[in-house]
Amino acid sequence: MATVPSVSYSITVRLEVPAGGKAVSQLTHAVESAGGVVTALDVTNAGHEKLRIDVTCAARDTDHAQAIVDQLEAVEGVVIHKVSDRTFLMHLGGKIEMVSKVPLRNRDELSMAYTPGVARVSMAIARNKEDARRLTIKRNTVAVVTDGSAVLGLGNIGPEAALPVMEGKAALFKRFAGIDAWPICLDTQDVDEIVRTVQVIAPGFGGINLEDIGAPRCFEVERRLRELLDIPVFHDDQHGTAICVLAALTNALRVVNKNIENVKITMAGAGAAGNAVLRLLLAAGARNVIVCDYLGAVHKGRDDLDESLRWIADHTNAEGYSGDLRGAVKDADVFVGVSAPGILVGDDIATMAKDAVVFALANPEPEVSPDDAREHAAVVATGRSDYPNQINNVLAFPGVFRGLLDAQAAGVTQEMLLAAARALAEVVSPEELGPNYIVPSVFHPDVATAVAAAVRESAGGRARGFTEA
Repeated sequence: MATVPSVSYSITVRLEVPAGGKAVSQLTHAVESAGGVVTALDVTNAGHEKLRIDVTCAARDTDHAQAIVDQLEAVEGVVIHKVSDRTFLMHLGGKIEMVSKVPLRNRDELSMAYTPGVARVSMAIARNKEDARRLTIKRNTVAVVTDGSAVLGLGNIGPEAALPVMEGKAALFKRFAGIDAWPICLDTQDVDEIVRTVQVIAPGFGGINLEDIGAPRCFEVERRLRELLDIPVFHDDQHGTAICVLAALTNALRVVNKNIENVKITMAGAGAAGNAVLRLLLAAGARNVIVCDYLGAVHKGRDDLDESLRWIADHTNAEGYSGDLRGAVKDADVFVGVSAPGILVGDDIATMAKDAVVFALANPEPEVSPDDAREHAAVVATGRSDYPNQINNVLAFPGVFRGLLDAQAAGVTQEMLLAAARALAEVVSPEELGPNYIVPSVFHPDVATAVAAAVRESAGGRARGFTEA
């Protein structure tokens, strides 16, 4: 729940007021007295006796929006006609569409774009399948695939409910990297069916972006698809998050003048994101890491370790700490949370080392209150847009796929992920770097191009034989 009015709960109230009197001047006061924020007030129809006005305002949540409407209705002479939720209006009919890149104005153009001319192109591809990357949308198209089992912070809500999120992802691909992406929402959560479905649709795409598939199924889905396909398979919840965290941590450690090889890092979360973040931090040089799940620290002595947790135990926590998260945070230089809300308090952050770095990335409620963390930590980052240092995957995945597609890459390597993280960190210049600016804005014009260039260079233009990330 938002604590301050947010555009996510923005409404437009269409109402009528008397043309004379004080009603118009009272509208803004009514919204503000209810705790809302007026963002626009438009007269849509004017007469001698009545004015029709659209009042647009931001609320904290749906209940608060209704309270604002009630307050407006209480103004003498006001008649409410319609209340529109602007977020729902944006989604009416979906957020993406297919647009032809070529004109079809006459018979000549139709004959080249479709039959009979298209037959020549099809036969060329039949002789050499690699030409599909050059002569079709495969060159610039990504499938955004989900089973709806782990959507945002909403959980297992199914493929239909996941569709608005996947549409949004596709829109971000287009906006930030010029990539044509399409949502593929599968009505199955069976690993074999997911893998087979993606395998048989893969010829139409240049890359596969797995999205919001719950752990541990997501690990097997990604692994098997990478073995089967000759196009990149990238699970954004894992690797996009990892790239952004490493980039942000690189700059945060610069702010506090520490090195990743020497700091103690405590992580909360051993799922898809936590696993990928850990692997990339270790690849970047981290040596002293403790990972905690809901049962406490992951260590070799636990008898509940599955394959993923066993790998974590084998590569972290060298001293065998077996306590809880609060104990693991003590004296840590860095805390990275990709887990659950409210699992730490400010007093826990106070036990960390001097000039601590806190990444509380659970959304919408972080692992620890950012305000409380700021009282004790030198650098604080969250996944939220209403605090500085937002760790947002849109900083990574558009540029990563732009680079992969440009290189006609067949896979994703750990070297590519590291290169993407370095490039993202370097978008923030030394003059800009500070406790409240360790990652660039998602709208920074250099983000996608810098990440794409780094991935493309790491790929080396090769199209085969990549090792797995």
